[in-house]
Amino acid sequence: MIQTRVTELLHIRRPIIQGGLAYLARAPLTAAVSEAGGLGQITATTLDDVGQLRQEIHEVRQRTNQPFGVNFALGHRPIDDLLDVAIEEQVPVISLTGGNPKPFARRIIDAGIRLMVLTAGVRAAKNAESLGADIVVAVGVEGGGHLGRDDVGTMVLTRKIVESVQVPVVASGGIGDGYGLLAALALGAQGIEMGTRFVATKECPAHPSYKDRLINTQENETRIIERSIGRPGRVLPSPYVETILAHEPASSIDELLPYISGDKNRSAALDGQWDEGFAWGGQVTGLITDIPSVAELLERMEDEALSMWTTLGKMFGH
Repeated sequence: MIQTRVTELLHIRRPIIQGGLAYLARAPLTAAVSEAGGLGQITATTLDDVGQLRQEIHEVRQRTNQPFGVNFALGHRPIDDLLDVAIEEQVPVISLTGGNPKPFARRIIDAGIRLMVLTAGVRAAKNAESLGADIVVAVGVEGGGHLGRDDVGTMVLTRKIVESVQVPVVASGGIGDGYGLLAALALGAQGIEMGTRFVATKECPAHPSYKDRLINTQENETRIIERSIGRPGRVLPSPYVETILAHEPASSIDELLPYISGDKNRSAALDGQWDEGFAWGGQVTGLITDIPSVAELLERMEDEALSMWTTLGKMFGH
């Protein structure tokens, strides 16, 4: 097993974290990732209500006794009631993404829960550290879903943030195999987070056509939506995405909202309605060629990382 500051801090066997996946990061996927040695996460803000979050937490615990997390995407809906449930249930880890973590950080830390904050820039990473975050995730522009506004790639961003904070850094964006894992560790990261790659696994509840599109979409074919309203996000290509882009630049979020609502995301991601909705996807699609189980994926990634480490050792004469 690959041991890092992140594996020690989170009490996991592999430094691989499953990202928050809207509508998809439910108990079966979360538990599978944690049981395989990584850190699975439930996505809270696309659940119906607090009762459903509590039910998901209980189901994860029925499926595995390994640590897991709950992810909160900020700015989409009020999260106080959902956060109360996660704290009451004493989940091991809470992650915050897409907004200012300050209003919530102290409540999480005071409850004795590990706090991860996703950032897309050095300033945000330093801010997260100052608020007491245990781990900072550096999210590069290659990733799927909502991104930072600066268009900085994972390699540069990870290294910059590693140099700028003292807490462990996790690299995210464009990583989908053991070679990316090893590269992230070489940059000084203590682990990786993956979103898109976990969609293309057997345990993920994504529609089969979503998984097929991940295999068949090349790295240069993803599209960026919502840039004109200040929250760029990377999606898989589809006829509906071209409809969204036809309405950009938009003068306000209200103008674009009918085309980018959660219902539109769910239509494609869960129901396979690509003429009526969109689904998130990162440039790592260019590396996805199959749909393994989560356990098979993580075992393969570790084997790839260790194999390449041996190869590198020979290059350096060791």
